[in-house]
Amino acid sequence: MQQILLDGWLLRFSRGFTKRANSIVPLYPGLSATETLPEKVRYCENLYAREQLQTIFRLTSINHPEIDTGPLDAHLDQRGYVHTEPTQVLTAPLTGSAAASGFNLLSQEEWLAVYAWMTDMPAAAASLQGAILTGIQGRCAFATIEVNGEPVACGLGVLEQDLLGLFDIVTHPAHRRAGHGTELVSSLLGWGHEQGAGYGYLQMVADNHPAQLLYQNLDFQPLYNYWYRVSA
Repeated sequence: MQQILLDGWLLRFSRGFTKRANSIVPLYPGLSATETLPEKVRYCENLYAREQLQTIFRLTSINHPEIDTGPLDAHLDQRGYVHTEPTQVLTAPLTGSAAASGFNLLSQEEWLAVYAWMTDMPAAAASLQGAILTGIQGRCAFATIEVNGEPVACGLGVLEQDLLGLFDIVTHPAHRRAGHGTELVSSLLGWGHEQGAGYGYLQMVADNHPAQLLYQNLDFQPLYNYWYRVSA
């Protein structure tokens, strides 16, 4: 909902809705010749405290000298920040594939109602997610898989130039292990290919073994990892 650039770091604020939308992401080398790493961290901590939020850093395994987060990770560890939620970013080339018979595209409002129902999302959280979705500038596919007119899986595809990002992929608990997640993701990838995208990507918590099998079967490969450091 709000973003601040701070000397190579992107600070995100969304009233506490998800770590990803309320975290600090180092993007490129800082330009400041005077501000030290501890000073930058303390500045961030003050900003997040003002918003009554924990300070959360999102750090990646990308091995590039210009965005090496090793010193920052070590500094946060010394300050007692907790290492949590290791996550894989996966990618796959897109190919033309026919949509599943139950694949449907909804309006943002209709889709959010389905997603909130499937995940038991509280009304306040659904309102925040709706605000974030409204801010997306790229073309979106708010998708569901239906069986006998009832949604059994839903997910979001977002186009950005040659990339299709997949988010909020979920199957209703009563309909899992029936192939609906595969149908949904495959259909979204086909939609992205039709729109001109060449690659799809998604973010998966590392210990989500059912999702690992699903995405491996759809030829997704690991690109890099990330994890969070959360203030105690």
